[in-house]
Amino acid sequence: MDPRMAELLTPYLKFLNGRELGPDDSLRECGLDSMQSINVLFEIEDVFGVSLPDEDITDATFATGGTLWTAVAAQLERQGVSS
Repeated sequence: MDPRMAELLTPYLKFLNGRELGPDDSLRECGLDSMQSINVLFEIEDVFGVSLPDEDITDATFATGGTLWTAVAAQLERQGVSS
């Protein structure tokens, strides 16, 4: 997982309790809710310059930081944007 993804997600994770987000940590268990997920999508657009397609906006994509990063990295590759 790109360090920028962890940095982007951390402010939304109220149950992280000061520890570093790992790629396999459950975003829901760390405190991310569905409304915050929308804000995360906007931040992904700002930070990485890509939008996730509708088919990637699923519970599975938002399961962990790693799964979300995998979707973002795939979109970066599809759009030819360097991560």
